[in-house]
Amino acid sequence: MTVIHNTQALGGTQARTDALAIAEAAYAAIDTGAVIRAQLWFDGNILHADGRAYDLSKYKRIRVFGFGKASCLAIDEIGKVLQGRIERGIAIDVRPGVCAVADVWEGTHPKPSAGNVAVTERIVSLSSECEKDDLVIVAVSGGGSALLCWPMDECDQGTKLYDDFLHTGATIEEMNTVRKHISQVKGGGLAKILYPATVIALVFCDVPGEHYEEVASGPTYRDTTTVADAQAILDKYHLSGYTLSETPKEEMYFENVHNIPAISNHGALDAMQREAEARGYRVVRLGEALYDEPAELLARMREASGQKTVVIAGGEPRLIVTKSGGKGGRCQYVALAALEGLRPHETVLAFGSDGKDNSDAAGAIADAGTAARAAELGLSIPDALASFDTYTFFEHTNDLLMTGPTDANVSDLFMLIHE
Repeated sequence: MTVIHNTQALGGTQARTDALAIAEAAYAAIDTGAVIRAQLWFDGNILHADGRAYDLSKYKRIRVFGFGKASCLAIDEIGKVLQGRIERGIAIDVRPGVCAVADVWEGTHPKPSAGNVAVTERIVSLSSECEKDDLVIVAVSGGGSALLCWPMDECDQGTKLYDDFLHTGATIEEMNTVRKHISQVKGGGLAKILYPATVIALVFCDVPGEHYEEVASGPTYRDTTTVADAQAILDKYHLSGYTLSETPKEEMYFENVHNIPAISNHGALDAMQREAEARGYRVVRLGEALYDEPAELLARMREASGQKTVVIAGGEPRLIVTKSGGKGGRCQYVALAALEGLRPHETVLAFGSDGKDNSDAAGAIADAGTAARAAELGLSIPDALASFDTYTFFEHTNDLLMTGPTDANVSDLFMLIHE
């Protein structure tokens, strides 16, 4: 079963065929259902999770919570593993879904909303009821910073924060540091509310560099940042109008919490490397946490390239949006920027692991064929870049990568093939 819907339409050259196969390998490696089944398994009445054993006969109740782009599917798979033992569950996802063991709610992303707050309040209410002989399994995934939002004051500040940061070029870690200090559930806040229950948190990392504690702004991790750190970031970017509070620092709230690193873009890049090598390429990995501007990222990829080589990387290129009204995200921008300096025999594929690059496209592929079609249609690469309307450009050249939502999220992935 393939994830990319328009593989046949995007083909045409051997490099394109190879690039799409390498991307499919990445998507297969981060499949949420497979990841859950690899992390949780039963032996009699014993639940095994990341080297730890939990005797379920010792727990009065088992509850599950999920928030993020992988939450609905993750909770559903957890339910299958637990085989009817779950008493209550709530999940908030970016799209509607059905789960036998939990109520699934659709929330807004990338900005929070009053609806997100209402669902989070349900999670908070059930969490505050948990006792020492309760077991709680939490699925934490990308998008959770917007979806898990409480109280309402956080929603208002979170919306302002997103709009302010969009024009700064700040990193996701910087944004999340501030998010932790305007919230009562982030930065270990949920762990405090769940105390003294036993907590298993399965974390699907969308933050480049395997920073699992940053996913959804770390609701089950003991936060090491302070109000002073958050204020320094606001000062750095000349932002004001925020009310900050300290995150829980007491060790006792985290003694019964086991955070499990479930999957990150490291696993996706491993799969990409294996597939590329199987196809006869030399592989160069630039890194997993690249925040370069698109031009810098492409320059590094080209510098590392060579004949019969695939250069792969993961991250979130720094992109400062200076004009509104365009359509498309970081991946499409990188692919389009690649066309400006395209060298012979180069093919670039940039794609979002969640299947949505600020649009219904996961990303785009670019090569000499793309440039030729653009020239025939009279499309201007500089104009499309300046207007941030990359989606329309690639829609006309038929080079958008379409997957639909993947129910997974491990940041963006990039590939340059030199034949």
